[in-house]
Amino acid sequence: MCGRFSLTANLTTVAQRFGVPIPTAEAAVWTARYNIPPTKTVIVVGDDGARYLTEMRWGLIPSWAKDPAIGNRMINARAETVATKPAFRVALRKRRCLVVADGFYEWQKRGRAKQPFYIVLKSREPFGFAGLWETWIAPDGEETKTCTIITTEANELLKPIHDRMPVILTWEVETIGLDPTIQDQTLLLPLLRPYHAEEMEAYPVSQWVNRPNHDSPECIEPVRELDDDH
Repeated sequence: MCGRFSLTANLTTVAQRFGVPIPTAEAAVWTARYNIPPTKTVIVVGDDGARYLTEMRWGLIPSWAKDPAIGNRMINARAETVATKPAFRVALRKRRCLVVADGFYEWQKRGRAKQPFYIVLKSREPFGFAGLWETWIAPDGEETKTCTIITTEANELLKPIHDRMPVILTWEVETIGLDPTIQDQTLLLPLLRPYHAEEMEAYPVSQWVNRPNHDSPECIEPVRELDDDH
């Protein structure tokens, strides 16, 4: 799964990386985020004929949902079932996006504790998680745009830490993944595969990151690993 990630790059860097205009309003208020938890605001790349950068809430609320709290359980969508689950299947065809990050966390069981690891690209560039989005309209007419992150089986780097990982789209397939005119599952599902392990790096970080309200550079600083009997 993917339950926590970071975006420490500024939005000018993000816009340049994904080839989108810099959104002035978001850029003015966005600050480095070292520990983004579910239900919080995230930066998303979409495509409605042209790429754009926007903000959404992490935790997809299906358009047909009666209770928005369902979004708290919809932070991830499994690649293996995303084409068949009622909450995701239409969005897979029509409302795909990239959730922008520059690192994410997974926890490895160590005896009675769990060791958090921070996973990044060796290039340290921002990247895009394969995502889906929806617009939910509340009874009072207020619209909320929400998103989810697609996950897949872990690659060789992540397997010792966790059995799953978020889908990171490579540069080569981002255009296909975002293209709103492509709705054929036979073209989309093969994109939802583990990222190249040799291009990634993982290192242990402090349990400081365990608390969602801890959002500081300390979250991503390397530490010694916990002992197995810790």
